[in-house]
Amino acid sequence: MGDEPKQSDLINKSVTKAVRLLRELAAQPRTGATVTTLAKAAGLSRPTAFRLLYSLEQGGLVDRIDTNYVLGWELARLGRNADPYAGLVAHARPVLQQLADEFNESVALSIPNSLDGLDLVAEAVGSHVVGVLSRNMVGQRFPMHASSTGKVLLAEQSADALRATLPDELEAFTPQTITDRDALLKELQQVREQGFAVIDNELEPELLSLSRPIRDSAGTLVAVLTLNGPRSRFGRDRIPEALHQMQRIVDRLVELFWRDSVKH
Repeated sequence: MGDEPKQSDLINKSVTKAVRLLRELAAQPRTGATVTTLAKAAGLSRPTAFRLLYSLEQGGLVDRIDTNYVLGWELARLGRNADPYAGLVAHARPVLQQLADEFNESVALSIPNSLDGLDLVAEAVGSHVVGVLSRNMVGQRFPMHASSTGKVLLAEQSADALRATLPDELEAFTPQTITDRDALLKELQQVREQGFAVIDNELEPELLSLSRPIRDSAGTLVAVLTLNGPRSRFGRDRIPEALHQMQRIVDRLVELFWRDSVKH
């Protein structure tokens, strides 16, 4: 046991730096960026960034067009063969279960998709969860205006953009569903300001749901953490405590998935 290497000893620093460069390159415009720009964004010296980018270019993971680097053809090919959520879900589920056990309710992790919606990719449930909340909800879609996850995603857009895409009257799922577009826009502004979204009896009778955004180092929304429960057990008086514990889980997830981005 004593001879086993520490996890920190197993990390190849050059690979870590190369991954950092790829992340920064992905955040650039599709026209790419120069080595100087990427080095500064990744917190690397220009010579180090150049050597790493040259190596990545030889493997097809980046391409160079004049003086700009862009993500490469081989990276795109590998991405098409990858399961986009398998690794993330495997790491996230134990952390989600901690929150579910703490509140004895249902917890979910959702990821924005390319269709301007959300994919629910992982969930965990506490021992008290029964009925509708105990069903496997992974893969299901929920209405944007009547779910706390949807409100987080909608709040990423400007009011003008939302006015251009949302109808004047929205579908009602319960008598408490926000169906007026202007009323929804007002609530979404509050979501932006407070950093979380709530639904209370808006999607299903007696369902209270809280969602917090998860962002990468650039501030981009990459996932949404949601805690659901029936109002008979999970009332509005528990919201402050729940939000505090959810932020702790958000921080854990950020550390798990984007620890390298956070460090630099």
